[in-house]
Amino acid sequence: MKQLIQNFKTGELYVDELPMPALSAGMVLVENEFSLISAGTEKGTVKVAQSSLIGKAKQRPDLVAQVLQNIKKEGLKATLEKVRTKLDSLKALGYSTAGFVKASMDTNGKFKIGDRVACAGQDYASHAEVVSVPQNLVAKIPDNVSFEEASFTTLGAIALQGVRQANPMLGENICVIGLGLLGQITCQLLSANGCRVFGIDVSDKMVQLTKEVSQVEAYNRNNAALLTAIETFTRGNGFDKIIITAAAPTNDPIELSVQIARKKGQIIVVGAVKMDIPRDPHFYRKELDLKISCSYGPGRYDNVYEEQGHDYPFAYVRWTEQRNMEAFLDLIALGKLNLKALITHTFEIDDAVKAYDLILGKVQEPFVGILLKYPANEKKNKNTFQAKNVVTPQQITASFIGAGSFAQSYLIPNLKGLPVSLDAVVTNNGINAKNVSSKFGFARASTNANEIIEDKGNNTIFIASRHDSHAQYVIKSLQENKHVFVEKPLCISYDELEAVANIVNQKPNQLLMVGFNRRFAPVSLELNKTFSKITEPKVINIRVNAGFIPLDHWTQIATIGGGRIVGEMCHFIDLMQYFTNSNPVQVYAQCIASTSSQVKNDDNIAIVVTFADGSIGNLVYVANGDKAMPKERIEIFAGGSIGVINDFKDGYLFKGNKQSTLKFSGKGHSQEVAAFIKAVQQGTVSPISFESIYYTTVTTLKIIDSLQTGLPQSIE
Repeated sequence: MKQLIQNFKTGELYVDELPMPALSAGMVLVENEFSLISAGTEKGTVKVAQSSLIGKAKQRPDLVAQVLQNIKKEGLKATLEKVRTKLDSLKALGYSTAGFVKASMDTNGKFKIGDRVACAGQDYASHAEVVSVPQNLVAKIPDNVSFEEASFTTLGAIALQGVRQANPMLGENICVIGLGLLGQITCQLLSANGCRVFGIDVSDKMVQLTKEVSQVEAYNRNNAALLTAIETFTRGNGFDKIIITAAAPTNDPIELSVQIARKKGQIIVVGAVKMDIPRDPHFYRKELDLKISCSYGPGRYDNVYEEQGHDYPFAYVRWTEQRNMEAFLDLIALGKLNLKALITHTFEIDDAVKAYDLILGKVQEPFVGILLKYPANEKKNKNTFQAKNVVTPQQITASFIGAGSFAQSYLIPNLKGLPVSLDAVVTNNGINAKNVSSKFGFARASTNANEIIEDKGNNTIFIASRHDSHAQYVIKSLQENKHVFVEKPLCISYDELEAVANIVNQKPNQLLMVGFNRRFAPVSLELNKTFSKITEPKVINIRVNAGFIPLDHWTQIATIGGGRIVGEMCHFIDLMQYFTNSNPVQVYAQCIASTSSQVKNDDNIAIVVTFADGSIGNLVYVANGDKAMPKERIEIFAGGSIGVINDFKDGYLFKGNKQSTLKFSGKGHSQEVAAFIKAVQQGTVSPISFESIYYTTVTTLKIIDSLQTGLPQSIE
């Protein structure tokens, strides 16, 4: 399929052929007819990408601070690799489209093939021939509404939410500052509501368009008669409400608003403007109210609503993102809005770059509503595309399922120099698959994991997808006689674990390895030279200053990420097994009860693991600490020796009343990948036995059981 994309590193805009996005639970696959370019928002996005590295940094000082903090914790080299991965990426543009439902896996059964729908959402409703959109960001189009009109729905919902924040009453005097596309729609909505509307803009053309289309009074901001006109319009009282829809780097819209508002008036900010609030004289003396309107309504920035598809109760949240979209479409159907008058340009998707020449001022021509049109294209339905890369055949041919920042930073680069040819990379959306295939030299880019797993063109599968997909891809890959490297965790439930164990027993010649990298870290390998020779029981203390992760992050959701116990603590259970060379037999866990609703209790936990050889492992995993402290510290006590690992940057060995400093850094990512590939190449056993992997996984699941019951749990 064709999609407009931007290289975030270089700023280049172009249309490319990409694999069609994958369809998953809670999503709707839509074949676009039209999409709307949001000139204000997208101009800003494009200009950031086209700026220099310093320019990008100035735009996001918060991210610069994160980078500096990361350098302190992980070192310059690792941090630069992360930054390089983030910068060297392709970005989707657009967030308002309309088309036909091609397929649907929405959980409500609301959408059927052939339904006419409007779609919303950054990274979802993109300028592409086919999009995959969460079910709560899709709305059916009434029969008498055209696709061209429906493509305005996201912008319309944003305008409608701003109007709802104003709570306009019949006959109220309301001013709209900023008469771009968002302002034009806002004026029409207010007029339909029976308000007296006054518009202000810095462009004479926008002022004139407002007068013609919305049939309201409007003035140029720089018109000397502006304040007199406002005085006359409001009968000397000032505006009841002011809605700012402008996008401006200055404070002028705010300063003007407080000046022209009536006493106890209201200011609603919808557009991106500077907000230095002048307290005196107007804001303070008039007792003005200020509201910020958040995009297109309740649900925005809530992953539970947007990504997981859980709707808010109708009786308690009357207007959500989706219900605002539906209301806007209904207003078009009722003839209350004139959107066709706002359409100034329509471009075929192949000519999309020309549209941005308008927005960026490269072509001097007035514009308001710019649409992209998507004609019939037989390549729309392709899930896999052959890349232009020349791939040298090797004994081992690997494909990747999932290619997020972790895979791009710690897995794929570490295959360089090894006897591996890169076959296919699979991600849920085509833009990421294409980007990774181009960047690392994969032969193919795809959005269909099963198709790639079943393909005979590869013999090894790396799985770095979302945690809830790991087990199914492991089972499928082993069934297809592929060797498998899967990032932790192996799975997120007992049922999945047993299913994996069954297929492992059926496929003894296929290697399965889980990405427990810390046992391969140089400092771990060095310490184990000493502790592997000690046969008496060991005491292992591990402290992890894990840091806070929001509750709505996918890793925190039990059914998706498994939570931090299954998703990350497994690393440290595996490390205990490595140093004890023994299987866990019992686990007991306790956690603190947080008073904050934003913190999961099991984010702060103390765990005791007993091993078959009598060893004891103590894990303290906390999220309530400070980032300045190093993340991980490991201590091993046995046979008169002590081993210490400091955040896998270095370590110490205390033995014979002497202290040895171990200058070994790195968490073992390159070593684990090399060990796995060597085992595949030589036909030997997996570097980590399935028995060990099984016990690690069972133990993490038993930790959850221990927390729930308050009792120690036996491990069998």
